[in-house]
Amino acid sequence: MNWGPHLRGHLLQFDRRPAPAISAATGVRLLIGAVVLEVLCHGLPAMSLLVRLPLLLVMGLIAVRSSGLRFSEIGFRPWSAWTTTEKSYFIQVLLIANVVFPIALAGPIMARLPQTGMALRLLTVFVPYLFFGFYQEVVYRGMVQSALERWLGAWAIVVANVLFTFGPLHWNYFFARASLAVPMLASIFAMGLYFGAVYYRSRNLWMPAVFHALGNAYMIWGAGPFD
Repeated sequence: MNWGPHLRGHLLQFDRRPAPAISAATGVRLLIGAVVLEVLCHGLPAMSLLVRLPLLLVMGLIAVRSSGLRFSEIGFRPWSAWTTTEKSYFIQVLLIANVVFPIALAGPIMARLPQTGMALRLLTVFVPYLFFGFYQEVVYRGMVQSALERWLGAWAIVVANVLFTFGPLHWNYFFARASLAVPMLASIFAMGLYFGAVYYRSRNLWMPAVFHALGNAYMIWGAGPFD
């Protein structure tokens, strides 16, 4: 068996696809849309996470279409259009994540069961944060990175990730003690670079969006604060 296609993804050796042909006007609309979404993200009225976070994702997808782009142009291609390397890497990462996260977070997850119950916490925390991780990739990779790449090329990965890491999504860490804020922001920046590089190399937004969604859900479910 030729293992090459099944190992290349771990080196981000995806078959390169051309960047979407985004005009200057479309790029500006994407950036404005991202700003509006982040304002709404922090300004929506109080509502359950199971309503609020899927709603944000829906608004993000509407913003992409309102900019004049099709979903396929930001990387939401059908499974049939994926390469063997993309499919293999995607499945491998999902399998690894669904083994590593439950083991690594087993203690915190089990500690929460007496307070909330497994089913309730899955519904009120895990599932909503799947949508939130997906939303973040639509905004910061699909919209911001894609728009900036028109002017900055590969440097758009870094600039979009700086906005992702140190922007309003994670401002709460600026008010936390340094022993928490520094490692958390460093981890977020490193993971954001990974998501940005996967997207840049593959032009497949499904991969970083699903990876981010799954990591987000597990981390908040297991290591986040008690509700």
